[in-house]
Amino acid sequence: MKNLDVTHFSTRVELAETAAKDWLNLIPGAPPAQLVAIPGGRIAGVFFDAVAEHAVAAGVSFEHVHFFWSDERCVPPEHRDSNFGVAKKELLGPLGIFRNRIHRIKGELKPDEAVAEANAALSLLAPANSAGQPVLDLVLLGMGEDGHVASLFPNAPASVVECETSYVAVRSSSKPPPLRISLSYAAIAAASEVWVLISGAGKEEALRESLRPGSKMPLARILQLRSHTRIFTDIATGR
Repeated sequence: MKNLDVTHFSTRVELAETAAKDWLNLIPGAPPAQLVAIPGGRIAGVFFDAVAEHAVAAGVSFEHVHFFWSDERCVPPEHRDSNFGVAKKELLGPLGIFRNRIHRIKGELKPDEAVAEANAALSLLAPANSAGQPVLDLVLLGMGEDGHVASLFPNAPASVVECETSYVAVRSSSKPPPLRISLSYAAIAAASEVWVLISGAGKEEALRESLRPGSKMPLARILQLRSHTRIFTDIATGR
């Protein structure tokens, strides 16, 4: 795929360190602000730790960064399954991010209400492209063993795949909890940069299938929609 940049690493720590340093190099020192959607999943904690460590060591300021989420489980923010909760503990808290820079998805609300509030928050800050889609500067994603990215799962209904708003409710995910809110394919396609951090045993087949031409896996759909996507992985792809 000509639109794909795959970098391989020996360990997930090396992967997270490189992605963290690359992101820190993009943090603006002055306006305009950077709008970034951060991931959930197991790789998120390793990545957040690396970001916090290197940001503090290098004296990087996040004054001009606004934090959104690539997806969220429909649970309260203090719940153990909350992606916001993990980010608050391992990234936002250690970095001292101000509350007005944090735009969490309100998983404690009904899905349609949470989607409406998330869409409104992003639209308020993000410039729109020619199709009217708000444009994030950077979307960071992980990938699950089944190949899902954000909360976009294989064999999702057309209402999810074809959604044109920035966030979409996912009501029957193949992993618990079943109710989730996710960035849509349209929002991910519109982002200036998309980086996918893929680490862990059991994901080899899903990654290979996602990179196969003509695949309908979630990551494959994203690659087909975009002109350029970066993949950071410690999984051998045979490329």
